[in-house]
Amino acid sequence: MSDTPADLKPAFRSDVTVELVKHSAADSDVLWAARVSTAGEQSLDELQKDPERSKGLINYLMRDRHGSPFEHNSMTFFISAPIFVFREFMRHRVGWSYNEESGRYRELQPVFYVPGADRKLVQEGRPGKYVFVEGTELQHKTANAAMEEAYLQAYAKYQEMLAAGVAREVARAVLPVGLYSSMYATCNARSLMHFLGLRTQHELATVPSFPQREIEMVGEKMEEHWAKLMPLTYAAFNKNGRVAP
Repeated sequence: MSDTPADLKPAFRSDVTVELVKHSAADSDVLWAARVSTAGEQSLDELQKDPERSKGLINYLMRDRHGSPFEHNSMTFFISAPIFVFREFMRHRVGWSYNEESGRYRELQPVFYVPGADRKLVQEGRPGKYVFVEGTELQHKTANAAMEEAYLQAYAKYQEMLAAGVAREVARAVLPVGLYSSMYATCNARSLMHFLGLRTQHELATVPSFPQREIEMVGEKMEEHWAKLMPLTYAAFNKNGRVAP
């Protein structure tokens, strides 16, 4: 039987949630990791020093792509986004750990994605050279109405199966990828830089990227948190074309 309250109404969102749950990440982590090659155990002295004095070293490591010193840190994010965003996330496997809510073990809640008014809807051009442009008011209304109708029908069938005693892991098959899910994602600065290089567009990027807007929204929020934790590393990343070392 379903344990969803009878008055629980479907909700529609156009945004994403990104919260920094915990971290062990600072610019000094890059420095002691790098200096162990020449200073051995004395490299730990970097923990007591102002990393600002060694920002040139951080920039050198970034510029010449000495990447391993950027791996000795950790950030864990709580992310709530449509399932189709998480399917793109899973393309990033090196330096990432994921745990997502399970439709086998809990009843999934009726929260669904619809494009916001600023979401570009129309694709123009051929593969490899296409661009997205603004949609008309009618196109937005059509897209939102079609999505909401499909979501409501799918969720009603999901509830129907649960009420009939069908297992959650079977009933969930009717739910769309526009359903919101949540997960914890843990990464280090190097893996996050690779993610940002592919999943965000930026005027300082020397290698162009063409991300889907919804995963870019997640990337932008993660970037905001990381920039505060490791400002010197973040500055070097931007200075050197936003290419992961």
